[in-house]
Amino acid sequence: MKVKATISYNGTKFYGSQVQENKITVNGTLQEVLKSMGVESKLEASGRTDRGVHATGQVVDFEIPEFWKDTKKLLETMNSKLPPSIQVRRIEIAGDDFHARYGASRRVYRYLLKEGRSNPFEDEFVTFVDQLNIEVLREAAKLFEGTHDFKEFHKRGSDNKTTVRTIYKTSVYRHKGVTVLYFEANGFLRSQIRLMVAMLLGINEGRFSLEDLKNRLECKKKTALKPAPSNGLYLAKIFYS
Repeated sequence: MKVKATISYNGTKFYGSQVQENKITVNGTLQEVLKSMGVESKLEASGRTDRGVHATGQVVDFEIPEFWKDTKKLLETMNSKLPPSIQVRRIEIAGDDFHARYGASRRVYRYLLKEGRSNPFEDEFVTFVDQLNIEVLREAAKLFEGTHDFKEFHKRGSDNKTTVRTIYKTSVYRHKGVTVLYFEANGFLRSQIRLMVAMLLGINEGRFSLEDLKNRLECKKKTALKPAPSNGLYLAKIFYS
């Protein structure tokens, strides 16, 4: 029996989500807990998150033996064994053909920014900047919408067959003192969002122009770009059509 689990995690102390030898990862931790419960199935996730990146709506799937058919009990037992940095939010029975990664039609990420000096209570979860111009950020973020070749907005070394992606929606808004950058797309490349945010912050600071962004999207003139910090990034939601 296959199940679909939605999980949240604080990525601060994990070396990303993907299993790595001799590294503490989100999927590795989940796999160990499941194994201790008699679940030997390999876990499949909707996508990978890098070291330090968080999630509020990551989706994974795995096969369960008959004795775990009570999904409520399965959820409660998993959460009792998992560290506080990972929480299973819900578990649903899925069809045999469900695949957390290949079945996903849209993915949503949010990046959180806050003005002012960092502090020890929020620094792991928000990227602090001196000042933000919301209107400038909105205008710049809109340029990402549509279908583009994002080869200048991804980290080399990944095995993607194409660097073309479609961004359906961007949004910039304030929520409880935090500025939220919202990105919804059919998929994202490795470090794509962090590089996009780095460009937006460069425009916000006056180091880059909208023309610089357009040129990079058109794979023309490149500007030196370092990915924005991972601590402000959250995998928020996965859509399945």
